[in-house]
Amino acid sequence: MKIVLAPDSYKGSLTAKEACDAMEKGIRRVLSEAEIVKIPMADGGEGTVQSLVDATGGQIFTQEVTNPLGVPVRAKYGILGDGKTAVIEMAEASGLYLVPSDRRNPLVTTTYGTGELIRAALDRGCRKFILGIGGSATNDGGIGMAQALGVKLLDAEGKPLPFGGGGLGRLHHIDVTGMDERLKECTFTVACDVDNPLTGPQGACHVFGPQKGATPEMVLELDRNLAHYADIIERDLGKSVKDLPGAGAAGGLGAGLVAFLGATLKRGVEIVIDATRLESNLQGADLVISGEGQCDFQTERGKTPFGVAKVAQRSGVPVILIAGSIGRGVEVLYQHGVQSVFSMVDRPMSLEEAMANAYDLLANCTERIIRAKSVK
Repeated sequence: MKIVLAPDSYKGSLTAKEACDAMEKGIRRVLSEAEIVKIPMADGGEGTVQSLVDATGGQIFTQEVTNPLGVPVRAKYGILGDGKTAVIEMAEASGLYLVPSDRRNPLVTTTYGTGELIRAALDRGCRKFILGIGGSATNDGGIGMAQALGVKLLDAEGKPLPFGGGGLGRLHHIDVTGMDERLKECTFTVACDVDNPLTGPQGACHVFGPQKGATPEMVLELDRNLAHYADIIERDLGKSVKDLPGAGAAGGLGAGLVAFLGATLKRGVEIVIDATRLESNLQGADLVISGEGQCDFQTERGKTPFGVAKVAQRSGVPVILIAGSIGRGVEVLYQHGVQSVFSMVDRPMSLEEAMANAYDLLANCTERIIRAKSVK
């Protein structure tokens, strides 16, 4: 019997790799000779670097970079098992969690550290990049990232713009002649699960600005600045990003990645599915087990178990999900290749107890599922 294990992480409890190990332990209690293929998964958000590194036999590296406030910070990035593909979570360098709540100000926060991570991976020979851009503290349109890679963003007097989105209204000219030459050899795929445009009521500033510390007045200023920025990009670089779906992700970093690096924006789980070769690993499988911390109606909106189930459905392989908890509307998943959903919690307990014992709970739940599947 071939069983493919493809869970996401169980946040606060287990990495995706640890979840695979727990599931395998439960299976081996019943089917000691089963062929088990472990593929730690993610959806482009937190944990994507670790999952892809684990799934491909890659390596984690640490680099000192600039945090959103311009202060040095240690940030992680990964290189996959092929030795050529870097995977970066921008939140490691430019994330909201790096900025104390009383210092959050998108007029000044920068994505410079994200560019430094890209440069570090270039130095290690990477020419293919996967970037997750969730959880940002910034609203600078990606200019900090571009500045770190050699782009000059100049005002009317030829002076470089400062960090942050507050200076974008003064942008007069974009000079890319100093960009790192190695970037011409690279491809960039961006995990982007929002379709917000760069500007307007559904854009980066109005939708996401307040959580990054923007006052109503700041929101209006930043939105005007990004609109001006988009006009200069179109004039100087010949790329239209203002209304591009996903351009508003991460405070406009989506737009910056497209404009300066020619990036492609894709759903995060699709990127991970491609990178882990999930579809080819499903050939000849009898069962897929996936899961995450909570499965509910939101799982259908592109989360890891849904993505896994859709691929398995195309291959005709049944899928069972194991969740920390099961929420409202989970039944919608039965229309998309999911055979059943189980909660790993086997008795009344607090959330703290469940999280502390997640490994054993997941192993035990998997064992019960395999025993039921093995009944003739």
